[in-house]
Amino acid sequence: MTKISLIAKLTAVEGKVEELSSVLAAVVAAAEEEAGLEVYSAHAAKDEPGVFYFFELYQDDEALAVHGKGEGMKAAMGAFKGLLAGRPEVTMMEPVAAKGLDL
Repeated sequence: MTKISLIAKLTAVEGKVEELSSVLAAVVAAAEEEAGLEVYSAHAAKDEPGVFYFFELYQDDEALAVHGKGEGMKAAMGAFKGLLAGRPEVTMMEPVAAKGLDL
């Protein structure tokens, strides 16, 4: 079984950085309902104000396929409306090696 990882870059609309940061925290909390989602973490870029990155690690393709489909995640993700400057940039990956992650 091959795990799936990804990095998503999200950019806040000007003046909406704090609001987006709060929504990201709510989305991470809602991710608890997703059993196959092993790591779901949001990070603020130190050198790019208003830019956030998500690191996600899924148990397998099935876990990725159900991501965002639970009621809690749908509600939390709905709060992104009007906060993002464009679509998130997503890079899909397959983990090779890591410290602190069970691959």
